[in-house]
Amino acid sequence: MKAEPVAQARLLDLQELDSELERLDHRLHNLPEIAEVAELKQRADALEADLMTSQTKASDIQRHQRKAESDVDQVRTRADRNAKRLDSGAITNAKDLQNLQSEIESLGRRQTELEEVVLEVMEEAETVNADVVRLGEEREAAVAKVTEVTARRDTAAAEIQWDRTRVKQDRERVSGDIPDELMKLYDKLRDQYDGVAAAPLRYGRCNGCKLALSTMELNEIRAAAADEIVRCEDCRRILVRTEESGLNAPVAE
Repeated sequence: MKAEPVAQARLLDLQELDSELERLDHRLHNLPEIAEVAELKQRADALEADLMTSQTKASDIQRHQRKAESDVDQVRTRADRNAKRLDSGAITNAKDLQNLQSEIESLGRRQTELEEVVLEVMEEAETVNADVVRLGEEREAAVAKVTEVTARRDTAAAEIQWDRTRVKQDRERVSGDIPDELMKLYDKLRDQYDGVAAAPLRYGRCNGCKLALSTMELNEIRAAAADEIVRCEDCRRILVRTEESGLNAPVAE
């Protein structure tokens, strides 16, 4: 394959632009904010789950407290009713009086037990309600942080996309200076060799694989026409001859 030296030199410009696009793509997909947003969302989701659990527990405790208070009221009402009957003097039978007094005492003990239950439930409710408030505040803070970091991520991504657009425009302009057949070879080699298809030959070394060419290889390149496309024997990338190629004088084999 043949191409004018100026077209071959443009391959190096094109390669640099393609390498820049790869670097921009790598930055775009590895923004630190991406991992940070994912971590923050996971934290916010965990807080949301904990908050729902605490809210459910608080609701259950509230029902338990209402039930316990209702039980206390029932016992107190019955005890008050019995006390009024006792004080009214309507009951004169000694056995009935004894039974009534016994029931009043039993109701008193039951009321005390139920009131202790109410106090325990109230203390538990206080703790759980505090958890609900704390978790709610932490969740709101986490959600706000997600929003903040997401905005930073989107801003950074937009800046990179702007750079990509600029580089792609430059690439389109440079690729227009390269013959179609040479472009096809270049694109094929980029797919095969980790995105690097063309490399400069500098001081007798291929800058693609970083290996020094042998004396025979240098002499063959020196003997080739200026418009001949030459390839590195080791990595098979296109070698672009530059002023620093190391071909100024013949090298004895």
